[in-house]
Amino acid sequence: MTSPLLFALDPSDPLRAGLAAAVGAERGEIETRRFPDGETYLRYASPVAGRRVILLCTLDRPDPKVLPLVLAADAARDLGAAEVGLVAPYLAYMRQDRRFRDGEALTSASFAALLSRPLDWLVTVDPHLHRIANLSERYRIPAVATHAAPLLSAWIAREVPNPIIIGPDEESEQWAAEVARGAGAPHLVLRKVRHGDRDVEVTRPDAAALSGRTPILVDDIVSTARTMIETVGHLRAAGAAAPVCIAVHGVFAERAHDALLAAGAARVVTTNTIPHVSNGIDVTALLGTTVADLLSQKRWQH
Repeated sequence: MTSPLLFALDPSDPLRAGLAAAVGAERGEIETRRFPDGETYLRYASPVAGRRVILLCTLDRPDPKVLPLVLAADAARDLGAAEVGLVAPYLAYMRQDRRFRDGEALTSASFAALLSRPLDWLVTVDPHLHRIANLSERYRIPAVATHAAPLLSAWIAREVPNPIIIGPDEESEQWAAEVARGAGAPHLVLRKVRHGDRDVEVTRPDAAALSGRTPILVDDIVSTARTMIETVGHLRAAGAAAPVCIAVHGVFAERAHDALLAAGAARVVTTNTIPHVSNGIDVTALLGTTVADLLSQKRWQH
């Protein structure tokens, strides 16, 4: 069978070459630009007729990226692509999975419907699932979530002596426990009360549990980092060593990375699902294996 064609919506995406190699895909070229009135121009410079097309687009700061992505998927299908899949290392619009107040948009469902229409499948890394068990509750296409916890565990075991894994809130408990098991380290989970988007209160950790250990704060996403910043402050006040902060997805809104270091973190490490100076854990092979397995099943039909 002819190899797939991989197109990066951002041609400078650092995952592009490695993912194409891991999947055995050719790297296709796509041209995008903005017309003077702000509309998107898009052209496939590589023929897609009869080919399996893979679009690569990480969806942090999603709104400017989503329309070109949908246009690219629609165009590939209209030009005769055999199938169109999306690799979104970071998948946006997962937080609003229910209506917290009357009249709110259920944006996770709307976003899933938007992507499900032009795509045949989707692969992502650790979507931020809250009150839904898996992506199939939102997406009408095969949507595969691969997990980076083993990569985080391996990094911690290799790089940090005597670690203790700390989950910053109850939602992170299962996540922190899994990373701790893989790293062969103990773990504890704090409690969080969120008063607003930027107002977070975190319980203080047990100082005795921290003795002689390097604290590792672990979470799936760091956005404003308010939870981690407060936790770092509690750890330093308790006399703990400067903590290492690790996240799968480093969104880092509002200069959060700088604020986290200024609060006393010894180091901030993220995977490369979102390009950032903190990237230290590579998910290319993880994504490549997942996509290759998906394609080998040869059963994805729109």
